[in-house]
Amino acid sequence: MSTKALTPRKGILDIAAYVPGDSGDGGRETFKLSSNETPLGPSPAAVEAFRSLAGDLHLYPDGSARKLREAIAATHGLNPDRIICGNGSDEILTLAAQTFLSPGDEAIYPQYGFLVYRIAILSAGATPVVAPEKDLTVDVDAILACVTEKTRLVYLANPSNPTGTYLPFSEIRRLQRGLPANVLLVLDAAYAEYVRRNDYESGIELAGEAPNVLMTRTFSKIYGLAALRIGWAYGPASVIELLNRTRGPFNVSAPSLAAGAAAMADRAHVETAIAHNEKWLPWVSEELEKLGLTVTPSAGNFILIHFPDTPGRNAEAADKALRAEGCILRRVAGYGFPNALRMSIGTEAANRKVVDVLTRFFA
Repeated sequence: MSTKALTPRKGILDIAAYVPGDSGDGGRETFKLSSNETPLGPSPAAVEAFRSLAGDLHLYPDGSARKLREAIAATHGLNPDRIICGNGSDEILTLAAQTFLSPGDEAIYPQYGFLVYRIAILSAGATPVVAPEKDLTVDVDAILACVTEKTRLVYLANPSNPTGTYLPFSEIRRLQRGLPANVLLVLDAAYAEYVRRNDYESGIELAGEAPNVLMTRTFSKIYGLAALRIGWAYGPASVIELLNRTRGPFNVSAPSLAAGAAAMADRAHVETAIAHNEKWLPWVSEELEKLGLTVTPSAGNFILIHFPDTPGRNAEAADKALRAEGCILRRVAGYGFPNALRMSIGTEAANRKVVDVLTRFFA
């Protein structure tokens, strides 16, 4: 009998497992502000659609996600045949790596990019290449400077997580024009619905006209369906066809498909969430800046708060003080910010509580 041990493929042992936002100890009332979830919850229509499938759990879901793709297409004016749905947008980000990357290939992502990008690249046996950012913002020239003959894929979140900064769409188009035709540009627009900037676009138009652009979106943020894991992407028919070859045949559950379609149709709920964020994002930012803290300007539904590099006043100490009073923010040392916390915009009570705790912490 052979004594050889099982070994993973190249790159697996280089992966640091993804650590999600903490939910607290569950022992008392907490304000979970660590995962950029909407404070308003899901659309009542989505909840009802989810419940309506309770009697059909013995049936497989529609493997093509037809009704959900049609609902997305109707909302955004798209061709449903060029939409793919996934178990969260994370699955589609990973499918892109599995489909277009091979051992020896390279894939680029920005310095403070979503940690899933690195995991997806390494899982495919490819080499991750990190492009430096400028002022906590993606630098198109830095990305283009990283392109080599081995480059096959570029991941870019716009707005970016965890910084909340964004690129005007003129820069995104400049990036696409500068990439070789055999490099896929994956635009992660998870927070697109929250952005209120005249020079911003999610990437739908570019994905509709360019042969090497895929835009991903999620139902986990503004639609409030994070527990159901629903994501989607829009891109060239040729790219969508290849991704459909690699995805699982029933990768989105039937209750999720029904809830997603209902949520997409409830525009009033989305507008309420946008209005809430428009009110409280600047309020929280301004109140924290009054305390002498630096807050990175954000186009999403979260902020990155930078703390003094002083014992007893740094991010670690602030995190302990916040947790002691039930406020759970996100430590982001894994992203390269050991002295910062990321805070999701929460309910009015949650937002005021964080400001109150930090006011007393610095008093």
